Amino acid sequence: MAKKILVMALAAMLLLAAFSGCSGGSASSGPIKIGWIGSLTGDSAVWGTNESNMLKMLVEETNANGGILGRQVELICYDTKGDANEAVNVTRRLAAQDKVCAIIGPNASAHCIAIQGVLKELKVPDISTVATNPKVTVDETTGAVQPYNFRVCFTDPYQGAIAGGYAADELGFTKAAILYDISDDYSQGLTQFFEETFTAKGGTIVAKEAFKKDDVDFKAQLTKIKETGPEVLFLPIYYKEVALIAKQARELGIDAVLMGGDGWPSDTLFEMAKEELQGSYLVNHLDTNDPEFVPLKEKFEAKYGTSLEMNGYMAHDAYLVLVAAIEKAGNTDSQAITDALTEITVKGVTGEIKLSPENHNPVGKEGSIQKIEGDTYVFIQKYGAK
Repeated sequence: MAKKILVMALAAMLLLAAFSGCSGGSASSGPIKIGWIGSLTGDSAVWGTNESNMLKMLVEETNANGGILGRQVELICYDTKGDANEAVNVTRRLAAQDKVCAIIGPNASAHCIAIQGVLKELKVPDISTVATNPKVTVDETTGAVQPYNFRVCFTDPYQGAIAGGYAADELGFTKAAILYDISDDYSQGLTQFFEETFTAKGGTIVAKEAFKKDDVDFKAQLTKIKETGPEVLFLPIYYKEVALIAKQARELGIDAVLMGGDGWPSDTLFEMAKEELQGSYLVNHLDTNDPEFVPLKEKFEAKYGTSLEMNGYMAHDAYLVLVAAIEKAGNTDSQAITDALTEITVKGVTGEIKLSPENHNPVGKEGSIQKIEGDTYVFIQKYGAK
């Protein structure tokens, strides 16, 4: 009997040893598993595909150069299908089943907010690429930092403030109209801070109209906007709606300058409404035509046969930050990596990245003001909120 108990105890110990290294991605041998989530289907697929392809390319390069901490890297990607509930499901799968040590993505603010509970429950850090809503990293009720949510982009307040400040200070506009998506956190955030900054600088919001996701006819809102005679029409939305609104606005005779944020850039935008968007301004994270970025851009486009979008650049920087945090931690324990994320400084394509321990946002990033000329986003200047 004693012998049988001893054998059973030994078996249990062996079984425990086999799985003890898996919790929180902390195994000390085998590949380092990192996850990515984002839209690979639906309207946002162009951005999600860009992000996942960039990460695949970087992981290949990392592994060819010996990996991280002497170990190969395994990238596990899941499609959120553009749905917040699916984002929660695949986050849980990555953390609980695949045992990744960290996650990159998603790019949508609403999805990042939705996965906060799972990240806290399973204690796995997430680095978002372009989720700009303040609620992604800070609890709006308590003001406390979300312990496992980080980002490499600037926030809606900062981006909206840049747009409002530039419209007033640099372009000299005094009358602005806004058309935004009332069902989208990103759009609401930019709207709020554009309005606050523009009016603080003496401007007037002459019209503020809203629509809901999947709307395609904006003529009713645009007719009201036309009656107010704005000099600038701020569109804090994504490229598909931007194109539809631009075409309908011009058809109605609205000649206001169009302005937006980082949800605009896409080659698809020009395919849909190139002529109607000429002379428009937008706030972006970097100048994608900077000669410094040409080697990365050419490498990506040669490998995948498609343009490198803004999301690809941001995924690049998120990966650099994660690699640096893993190296700083010296292991793949998820909590150690989480702690290391605010202790490192990384030079990325979007500039120097230092994540604040107070809010998990990058410190002191400037925006890139771009103007649409032909089929090019022409860099105008760097501009910081004032």
